[in-house]
Amino acid sequence: MRQALVIGGTGPTGHFIVNGLIERGFSVSILHTGQHEVDEIPATVAHIHTNPFDDHAVIEALGSAHFDLTIAMYGRLRRIAEMMVGRTERFISVGGGPAYRGYMNAHMFDPPGLPVPTAEAAPKALTEAEDGKGHRVYRTEAVVFQHHPTATHFRYPQIYGAYQITPREWPIVRRILDKRPFIILPDDGLSLNHSGAAANMAHALLLAVEQPTVASGQVYNCGDDHLLTLKQVVQLCAQALHHEWDIISMPYELAVSARPLISQPWTTHRVFDLSKIKAELGYHDLVSPIEGVKQAALWLSQHPLERGGKSERMLQDPYDYAAEDQLVAAWKQALTTIPKYLFQREPGYTVAYSGPGGSQRKSTW
Repeated sequence: MRQALVIGGTGPTGHFIVNGLIERGFSVSILHTGQHEVDEIPATVAHIHTNPFDDHAVIEALGSAHFDLTIAMYGRLRRIAEMMVGRTERFISVGGGPAYRGYMNAHMFDPPGLPVPTAEAAPKALTEAEDGKGHRVYRTEAVVFQHHPTATHFRYPQIYGAYQITPREWPIVRRILDKRPFIILPDDGLSLNHSGAAANMAHALLLAVEQPTVASGQVYNCGDDHLLTLKQVVQLCAQALHHEWDIISMPYELAVSARPLISQPWTTHRVFDLSKIKAELGYHDLVSPIEGVKQAALWLSQHPLERGGKSERMLQDPYDYAAEDQLVAAWKQALTTIPKYLFQREPGYTVAYSGPGGSQRKSTW
């Protein structure tokens, strides 16, 4: 039986990958700290408990074991790639979007904003001065292929689903649980920040497992095929938890409380081009993001983060509802000072637009 090692395995995508490997005929071992165990992982899976950040501990824990496949989804990817030389036939690794130039700094482009969509060949964060974290992420990819030229590397987006340490939906869900009457979004919540349901991202990786020749030496963007705006994510969370509230749109500069929701100092988009993974590996969404977001919201409502705990602090949302109330009151007051009728003839949406409030038929024939 083929032997597979999953480094990590207890995060959002881990149990999907582990069970997917078992279904494909692998005997699976997972290497992790042992601090978090996941019920969805079968008892037949071997657990190697050690400190993944300690090189000597990992080497000692692995001993003389050799694997047909290693999937590395944990930190210290450079060192793990080096340590697995001679210990594995195939190496699949997971990184992220910060490798792209501008992912962490929209002003690296003129006009500002990451190219939409961003393909695998897009410019990378090549220097420390441009973006320290992004440069390190990109350099890590190079180290992976240096040690494993036939590796496959995935650039994951933001993952949502059960077991996420810093779930993007929590600031929304907590406000729903706290029965807030409104939520503030910048620029009507129209930002697109590519994300992926955990089951979908595991599916993408397993497609590479099934197609080793095609995936050899390749880098793939990952993400849901159906992309949702921030506002749509908020609306789906509210629907899942049967909560009605007002979505109050403000200019980004004023919508301070929404910073954790957009996770960057701009409302520019982060959209991955998925053409390559679709064409070469046949990727498609297994889980509809509409249902996936609802499921994530329900799971969080049943497994809430500890108030003031580490995960909540990492999201950097103070949940200062008194300040939010004052901000909304001031915003509504400011809107009353703007004259309603400034234009002698109001601008239209062009004759090409025929939706609500737009051009109507001029004749019946």
